Amino acid sequence: MNNIEAPIIVGLDIGTTKIAAIAGRKNEHGKLEILGFGRANSNGVQHGQVLNIDLTIKAINQALTNCYASNPDLEIKEVYVGIAGHHIKSLQTRGDIVRQDAEFEIQHAEIDLLIENQRKTFIPAGDQIIDVIPQDFQVDNIQGIKDPVGYNGVKVGANFHIITGDKNAIRNINRAVTKSGLITKDLVLQPLASAGAVMSDVDFEAGVVILDIGGGTSDIAVFHDGILKHTAVIPFGGENITSDIKQGLGVLKTQAEAMKVQFGSALANEANANAYITIPGLKGMPAKEISVKNLSQIIQARMSEILDFVVYHLKQVGLDNKSLNGGVILTGGGSQLKHLVQLTEYATGLNARIGLPTEHLAPNHIDELKKPMYSTCLGLILKGYDDYENKYKEFLGTFKAVEVPKILKEDKANATVQQTEIAEVQETKGVGVTDRKKKLGVWDKMRHTLIEMFKEEEDKVI
Repeated sequence: MNNIEAPIIVGLDIGTTKIAAIAGRKNEHGKLEILGFGRANSNGVQHGQVLNIDLTIKAINQALTNCYASNPDLEIKEVYVGIAGHHIKSLQTRGDIVRQDAEFEIQHAEIDLLIENQRKTFIPAGDQIIDVIPQDFQVDNIQGIKDPVGYNGVKVGANFHIITGDKNAIRNINRAVTKSGLITKDLVLQPLASAGAVMSDVDFEAGVVILDIGGGTSDIAVFHDGILKHTAVIPFGGENITSDIKQGLGVLKTQAEAMKVQFGSALANEANANAYITIPGLKGMPAKEISVKNLSQIIQARMSEILDFVVYHLKQVGLDNKSLNGGVILTGGGSQLKHLVQLTEYATGLNARIGLPTEHLAPNHIDELKKPMYSTCLGLILKGYDDYENKYKEFLGTFKAVEVPKILKEDKANATVQQTEIAEVQETKGVGVTDRKKKLGVWDKMRHTLIEMFKEEEDKVI
């Protein structure tokens, strides 16, 4: 893969409060170099769902315009898009296939077939499968296999985590993206994208809860023993806290948001009981005094409700603080609330920390992208690279599987000719430039084939 320039991959995060478009490419060290970044305020999305397509298109176009302004040389056609909303559901299934030749090594194509078969799983009318995620595989009597490719056996099976969503909600996202002149390369559940941006391999093995607190929803992904165990979307987020402040204290929405960010705390006991915020009066009315303590009590009540949902979902899958040594990783814009880490530890009994997407970024990244609110968008780029690298490995595996048996069937005379040619390539002295170009041209063609394969591959629009 070193001979092929890594592609530019774009993540598009269509959120309740913001829409972000980030273009990135991996460098030789495997770190993301940000090549373009743009964001815009989101107006057509509520609780993670696109409700007004026209307003959403306008916001997407503004985010793209800002992204192009940061790098005029960019050309964005395909995007990885995040999806959330309270319509998202998940279920567990089991699938198996019986192989014809147990002596032949399991190939990528067989695993693809096993995964594709799960898309026939019965789901309620009006829903659509967004993703099928293998949890662990079994080959004959060997259980707990992470990757069965290369194993031998008669029967291959796996446990799957299937994520579904409302067809209309998915259609609205795709329409907004398509009408913005883009192609949806893949829809990715937002907590899984965020998890990819803030988790390390150690977290993956130790067991963690990813809690992505966005504007309209709070998204959960639970990992245990290196396996995705559970996903869920809680229909509350930062916008609900702002709305509570607006109603509880009788202020404007903009004032409520500003107070939450500047003076808010997730723990009322940590707030100064003698501190007050002065809000200018409307149209000649007197100024208003707001208690910082009251402000924090409103924030704590809503955040406690969100954390109660987290505890409920952990009980649903039979996990507790003894099982999840990695604790809770808080990310998303809402994770920046003061004292939220302490409230999370108190409510869940787990250690907690803020998850920042800096681990996967190259050193020269934009400082703005250090914020947890961009975890989803950066995670979408990483998901794109994961797909790209898997296809590359799959191609090489197919190439080897086809070519090696073919060579073994050659007769001795041909084998002798092949060995002579290999020796000629290795022995550079006495070989003409034209002959060397002919032999090296095989690898050039293979490289060209790889590039064309990724260029011409059909885009899947869900």
